[in-house]
Amino acid sequence: MASSSSLWSAARCSLLLIAALTLVLSHGAHVYGGSGTGLSYSFYDNSCPSARDIVRRVIQVARIIDARIPASLIRLHFHDCFVNGCDGSLLLDDDVSSGIMSEKKAPGNYQSARGFNVVDNIKRALEIACPDIVSCADILTLGAEISVELAGGPAWSVPLGRRDGTKTNIESANDLPSPFDSLDILQKKFRNMGLNDIDLVALQGAHTFGRAQCQFTQRNCTAGQEEGTLVNLDAATPNVFDNKYYGNLLQGRAELPSDQVMTSDPVAAATTVPIVRRFSGNQKDFFANFAASMIKMGNISPLTGRDGEIRKNCRRVNKKSY
Repeated sequence: MASSSSLWSAARCSLLLIAALTLVLSHGAHVYGGSGTGLSYSFYDNSCPSARDIVRRVIQVARIIDARIPASLIRLHFHDCFVNGCDGSLLLDDDVSSGIMSEKKAPGNYQSARGFNVVDNIKRALEIACPDIVSCADILTLGAEISVELAGGPAWSVPLGRRDGTKTNIESANDLPSPFDSLDILQKKFRNMGLNDIDLVALQGAHTFGRAQCQFTQRNCTAGQEEGTLVNLDAATPNVFDNKYYGNLLQGRAELPSDQVMTSDPVAAATTVPIVRRFSGNQKDFFANFAASMIKMGNISPLTGRDGEIRKNCRRVNKKSY
């Protein structure tokens, strides 16, 4: 019985990932809006076939210098897609001449979002190899997938072809999911993006590696640390992408309050706890669902076709030629 159940579970995980990839490929950019020709797994095959390898090489070098970079790059992609869709708007700096107010100053990003210099390095390398081809929005999407894979997590095919936005959205940036949100607030914010409870639990699983400033943790620097002191989100394997995060949740040892609510909130028993238990007991199940949810999130309102632009510098919109 146990053996048969195990085989069924593994087969189910494989079928889930294949089905998710097929669904995204078929419906791509049209699921949450966007226009033009949509996203494609082969978008850069002819115009910049080395794009993924270039992104990977830059991240490999960066993570040798700073082990936090993979987790930081996933967070940039998440915070970008939840505001204006996946259009690279988070990367824009203040620019009075273009009327740009940066999303980097929003509470969820200020002095915590990081890795922008790595994105700049990736963009410079891509502009040398394939000028004016690869968008900053696609750099964030590729960077997130590669970061997970390099840290020991799943690899998946990334639909590409996003273009870069030319404006920011401070109101939405001010309403990003917070480390102190209750479960019902988190569920509402995810539903607003077309994401369900499985997506919520799977994507929160990105907290299986990386660090957070202690003022955002449940203990809130009460161990005597100064504000800004970094705390490992997973004490056992802080630089590895695995499913140990979910075991921490079940044992009440999550660092972030917004993680622990997925098991402690009164409504969690009927909604998120069964998913947490599943992922805790089956890493393949977690990996398959994480990949599917990342693809789904990466399809939130992309700009495609002739919408937006391909920025030359991820921190600035292109100058108009008159």
